[in-house]
Amino acid sequence: MTETIATEKNGKGQLPVGGLANLPAGPGRIAPRTFDPAAYIKDFNTSVIEAYRSGVADVELPADMGVARSIIGPATAGVRDFSSLSPLIPQFVAEQCVGCMACVSACPDSAIFATAQPKGSLATALKKFAAAQPNPKLAAETAKSHFVHTTKYADVPAKRGIEPADFGLFIDSYHCKGCAECVDVCVAQGHNALLMAEKSDCEPSGEGTLDRYRRDLAFYKSLPTTPVEYRNEKALADIMLGENAFGFVGGGGSCSGCGEGTVVRMVLAATLQVHGPQSMGIVAETGCNTVFASTYPYNPFTVPWTNSLFENGPADAMGIRMRWDQAGHAERRLWVFGGDGAMYDIGFQSLSRLVASGMDIKVLVLDTGAYSNTGGQTSTASFVAQVAKLSAYGKVEHGKQERRKELGRIMVAHGEVYVAQVAACNLNHLYKAVIEANAYPGPAVIVAYAPCMPEHGIADDAANRQAKLAVESRAFPLFTYDPRRGDSLAQRLSLQGNPAVKEDWSKNPDGSTFDFISFAHTEGRFRQHFDKEGNASIELQASQEDRLHNWRLLQEMAGIR
Repeated sequence: MTETIATEKNGKGQLPVGGLANLPAGPGRIAPRTFDPAAYIKDFNTSVIEAYRSGVADVELPADMGVARSIIGPATAGVRDFSSLSPLIPQFVAEQCVGCMACVSACPDSAIFATAQPKGSLATALKKFAAAQPNPKLAAETAKSHFVHTTKYADVPAKRGIEPADFGLFIDSYHCKGCAECVDVCVAQGHNALLMAEKSDCEPSGEGTLDRYRRDLAFYKSLPTTPVEYRNEKALADIMLGENAFGFVGGGGSCSGCGEGTVVRMVLAATLQVHGPQSMGIVAETGCNTVFASTYPYNPFTVPWTNSLFENGPADAMGIRMRWDQAGHAERRLWVFGGDGAMYDIGFQSLSRLVASGMDIKVLVLDTGAYSNTGGQTSTASFVAQVAKLSAYGKVEHGKQERRKELGRIMVAHGEVYVAQVAACNLNHLYKAVIEANAYPGPAVIVAYAPCMPEHGIADDAANRQAKLAVESRAFPLFTYDPRRGDSLAQRLSLQGNPAVKEDWSKNPDGSTFDFISFAHTEGRFRQHFDKEGNASIELQASQEDRLHNWRLLQEMAGIR
């Protein structure tokens, strides 16, 4: 395409932003330049990425027009290698797997891939791949060990007259950070098909663990996408078997086990798989999501995205939406990503204005309950009594004193807007909410619970587990609000996805009550509110009352109370 370079005054005429090399012939002129995106990206993926990988970028790379415009090529983070971060890596125990796909969705780093392949074509592919390897027998043996006969992908299709398929699961050792969340999710499902194993430079076979994982992953990549007839439309986790599901390729600089990463991946998968690989754009407000996704020159997204300021992503998106509509691209899905500060606090007015406009823009709020990106301050999304770096537990004040702002309820009050509160622990609920939001002819706001390891005081493998506990304890109730369901609040609001929707609190398997204080016991951010006997402070009890009040209001709005 032909592009006009923006210029700025330097007191001596006009200086193109691209630098002195692009100086126009005379003062006051605009310098036309031809910019070929395909050529730029091709060069970026070779010269730029390779220079950074070899550590010579700051010496050898010149400043160019792409750098001046802060352009990073798509999916460049796919080449990053995190295999040296952890001495452990997930190991697949095929005979224990049922193909539930929970681990594939849960992985925040796009490091787990699954496939279902017809038995006949799989055997042929195995033979062909192994024949090209230095040790064909070993290559065939290890590649085949990733596949298992399941009811879901073999027996059910067979009953419909379709050739049974074997289900396969592969770990990408390059992108796996060893958080073990996939193992925790698998154990929670009761399958025990994944366990953490030590990496070895020399296994009994004579090869290294990483060599084996990389060869097996190469076999996975040689296979075609899972045929449509083996994907279950009702089991929405099967979205991750689709050809367009991995719009987030991994290689991002997020913390090990990041709760935000999982939600972002799932939103992209549900959007791209339904609407197509070129159907989506993102306006990302400053926060963890922009930092871990744009550590130059690494970008884990395959879709175009732009980083706005901390507070004006919705306003930026409104301009993009109008331009797209003007250019005849009304079908494109436009999403705004932001965290607590961007949506609950400094950018709240911009979000409200977007929703009031009625424009077809979707918003993802990554609710960590803290300003994780700027040192762990509390926000209006934080719970009462939560302890953080700038809301410390001291002699006078014991953590955060203000009540949590309920952004979901506030968005519902705007009326004609699709609203959902979701958590990655409930796959079908989250995927369905994203699909419904994309189909809604107007604004949609999805508030997603996103556990943060350092700020919540939880282990790297705990994001899915803690999200589940947050839902069960009423700390973060799930709901969807869809104006298309009717005119009344009770018709529009659904609490489906929560346990014991008619009760104040849910119950443990032994019949005991699981309340907000029970949830607080499991996280480091509330630790100082318990005495030696485990009794909760007055502040934490007040926080529990706040959570119960919020839950009862939602019950009333849904017509349950």
